[in-house]
Amino acid sequence: MDARLEAIRDTVLARNPGEAEFHQAVVEVFESLGPVHDRHPEFLEAAILERLCEPERQIIFRVPWTDDQGRVQINRGFRVEFNSALGPYKGGLRFHPSVYLGIVKFLGFEQIFKNALTGMPIGGGKGGSDFDPRGRSDAEVMRFCQSFMTELYRHIGEYTDVPAGDIGVGGREIGYLFGQYKRITNRYESGVLTGKGISWGGSLVRPEATGFGTVIFTEEMLKTRGTSFDGQRVVVSGSGNVAINAVAKAQSLGATVVACSDSSGYVVDEAGIDVGLLRQVKEVERGRLKDYALRRSGVAYVEAGSVWDVDATVALPCATQNELDGDAAARLVRNGLIAIGEGANMPSTREAVAVFQEAGVLFGPGKAANAGGVATSALEMQQNASRDSWSFEHTEQRLTDIMVGIHHRCASTADEYGEPGNYVLGANIGGFVKVADAMLAQGLI
Repeated sequence: MDARLEAIRDTVLARNPGEAEFHQAVVEVFESLGPVHDRHPEFLEAAILERLCEPERQIIFRVPWTDDQGRVQINRGFRVEFNSALGPYKGGLRFHPSVYLGIVKFLGFEQIFKNALTGMPIGGGKGGSDFDPRGRSDAEVMRFCQSFMTELYRHIGEYTDVPAGDIGVGGREIGYLFGQYKRITNRYESGVLTGKGISWGGSLVRPEATGFGTVIFTEEMLKTRGTSFDGQRVVVSGSGNVAINAVAKAQSLGATVVACSDSSGYVVDEAGIDVGLLRQVKEVERGRLKDYALRRSGVAYVEAGSVWDVDATVALPCATQNELDGDAAARLVRNGLIAIGEGANMPSTREAVAVFQEAGVLFGPGKAANAGGVATSALEMQQNASRDSWSFEHTEQRLTDIMVGIHHRCASTADEYGEPGNYVLGANIGGFVKVADAMLAQGLI
């Protein structure tokens, strides 16, 4: 790391103790930014990095609700509004037992750069709760969401902060959240949340966008080596919305996706994952992958273990942060991996990233490769603002154009700074410079 940035890094880590994921995200960005400050000493003079690492606002609140037995439950809610230099805060809400302030800050920090790379006028933020919707009835989820929004509503708005979904927050949860916002404010403010239902302000392609976008970005990387997804053997981690749509898009481009996973284990389907059956099991029935294996012949179900034990030429980690470590990365490389596109946020540890880069594997970091979701959320905001609705084909083409543009921005920035093919450096510098220029222009904010 550049010596000029080490003191800043140490201060940031000391001011945010015990937040391992946030520390990891900060260090990963700082390691790329030395060359930027050689060219732009004004960024150091204006303390851009120090300001960028300190959220503009951090909100923590109590969420009381009652379960179906009438018992009072208490969860904790978060919203970190990190940076608004480019536009209103934009980023998802995550409902999962692992959520704490460090997770939300890591996600919000990544969101700053991701949103900047899209070229859309949106700032970075993130939120969520340690509430676990899994196993809860619709009525319990509704009561929790209503209580959550009763506090959150005063901090958001279409020109202030526009949340979306993330892990544990899908169309059902967004519907309950929006309904409570409308009830409290007496405003049908479509642009206050994205990921809404198609019949009441949502955007076509939004459910598919993160998974589709990850594959589109990875396809652009493969093109730089004169190849494509056609004929590739692909492994995907996860089996939620992002993973399912990554499977669908990769197979539409001629790949065979042979494995995917959930928290209980993974399946290996050498004929290629049956996307229709996977959607039925995971999205309709809210079942487990072992149910998929029971209904499809020739499928092996492996309880526990690592999906990264399955050999592949392309890997798409679409589950959660730090799911792919250095040992798993080394196995993938030995088994013939040529490219990896991160569909989740920071799913590869620093050790794993080093293994991939040293082996010459094409590596698309999450802040670039999975930006399709937030990009399409911004397209939903455009449609809401104009009271318009676009076709699937038009929206998908806009998504494709944005993802191709992100790839070009990352690749050209890496070339400009003397690191051709280094998408980590390209994404970090490309996003940082755009935000830093806006912060300088707007004065001391």
